[in-house]
Amino acid sequence: MHVNIANRITAQAAQQPNTPAIIYPYKGSVTQLDFSQTESLINAYARGFLNIGIKKGDRVSLFVTPCLEFMPMCFALYKIGAILVLIDPGMGREGLLSCVQRIKPRVLIGIPKAMFASLLFTRYFSSVEIKVTVGWGSWLWGGYRLSKIKSSDSSPLDCAPTTIDCEASILFTSGSTGPAKGVRYTHGIFEAQTDQLQSMYDIKQGERDLPCFPLFGLFSLAMGMTVVIPEMDPTKPAKADPKILTDAIRTYNITNAFASPSLWKPFAQYCVDQKIELPTLQRILSAGAPIPPILHKQFESILSDGAQIHTPYGATESLPVATIGSKEVLEDTQFRTQIGEGTCVGHPVPDITVRIITINDDTIEQWSDERCLSNGDIGEICVQGAVVTSEYKEEPEHTKKSKIYDKNGTFWHRMGDLGYFDSKGRLWFCGRKSHRVQCEDGTLMFPVPCEAIFNQHPAVSRSALIEVDGTPIIIIEKHKNMKCPPEELLELGSKNPKTISIKHVLFHPEFPVDVRHNAKIKRLLLRDWAKEVWTAPSS
Repeated sequence: MHVNIANRITAQAAQQPNTPAIIYPYKGSVTQLDFSQTESLINAYARGFLNIGIKKGDRVSLFVTPCLEFMPMCFALYKIGAILVLIDPGMGREGLLSCVQRIKPRVLIGIPKAMFASLLFTRYFSSVEIKVTVGWGSWLWGGYRLSKIKSSDSSPLDCAPTTIDCEASILFTSGSTGPAKGVRYTHGIFEAQTDQLQSMYDIKQGERDLPCFPLFGLFSLAMGMTVVIPEMDPTKPAKADPKILTDAIRTYNITNAFASPSLWKPFAQYCVDQKIELPTLQRILSAGAPIPPILHKQFESILSDGAQIHTPYGATESLPVATIGSKEVLEDTQFRTQIGEGTCVGHPVPDITVRIITINDDTIEQWSDERCLSNGDIGEICVQGAVVTSEYKEEPEHTKKSKIYDKNGTFWHRMGDLGYFDSKGRLWFCGRKSHRVQCEDGTLMFPVPCEAIFNQHPAVSRSALIEVDGTPIIIIEKHKNMKCPPEELLELGSKNPKTISIKHVLFHPEFPVDVRHNAKIKRLLLRDWAKEVWTAPSS
């Protein structure tokens, strides 16, 4: 069966040709494309890429900052059957270069800064045969300029004969709990994800979206939403200017917005302080880390009745897995979170199967239902379904450790997360498997449930549970200019059986976090830091 995600844009251009597709406000000026113009630009770029020798199956590494042409370029590459490789530039030079070297792209498309890097670090880019510069010049590093290769022929162009199993993208994980890995995405997975997200959140054609993570803009455009590109650095969501974002929401009547919790926290506080209401927003989506109940509460005064924050749970390897909205959090699950039962991520979405298995760090060759745990028991979260990816590219050992093969050629993906099901069939998240704490007496402690206890102290911005030589320690990042006596924290912990064994507190000025969402706490780095600064009391 012929499936290509670029056909979604062709369909939107036929159904709503004059509706704005992409709006790009930048430094006081605004440029935009309607769906008909977007489809024409996709066809012009696709022909241009074909003319310079890019072909079906080529790996194309894309290093382009948000701009009007970003999404048309992506869909043009999908249309010709090329494999789009997306790597977070914020992961640091060594991590980024390692990803490029492992994935061996044939084509490099990027801004001058990326092209210059390909000259400085030649051996990492040795696989590159075709270079396309987005922006000024190409004389120093050779190749082509995007503006010059765009074909003058923008008439309809058939997609390459791809199927649901054909590779469309290699998307790299954030590397928050280890080296970033390239996840294999097929056209079928993109189709399934687009359908699932649109159905789950009742997203309508013609809505307007503000995606503060560029990849989600591709889904939005495929759903028929107008995408307004936010004025922000997508690699630093925590530093996005709330005023610029609220102005964009009001100016363009935004109905949908996606960002990580690190963006929504200062955004919500700004809106509350300025008494701002945003009645056009029908829904907010947030992923990357658990959202504290206080954030759900703040948005009650910002959003109109019926609008909610939704937190789809998943990962690069499988999204979405489950979802929950503000209403359920505020009316029910927040109270259980506050007493240390974890963060509820909601019911599994349709067409995905979720199981909890016994915690195991080893490779599991064959699936067995005997490993599955009962409701209430914390174990490793495993998923199976149409949106679940099959492998890490060029990483056979990581693939082997993360997949469990079942009968009839099917497989389960091990999320690397710990959680459990409650009696209502809702999934609860308790933290990463690699972040669990094993005490000297063999007791297991899980970070997310324990940290929620300490996060209730008004001076605590966030906390992280780690262990040093079998001793559990809570590390605190406090709000600036607020006092946070360790005695008060330990007293808070002593009142809950889950945290009663925590007798030591350390304060850290600013937690290390992942580069993609600026929200996932790097607890293993904090553990290494604690080993250097903490001295165990003498017995």
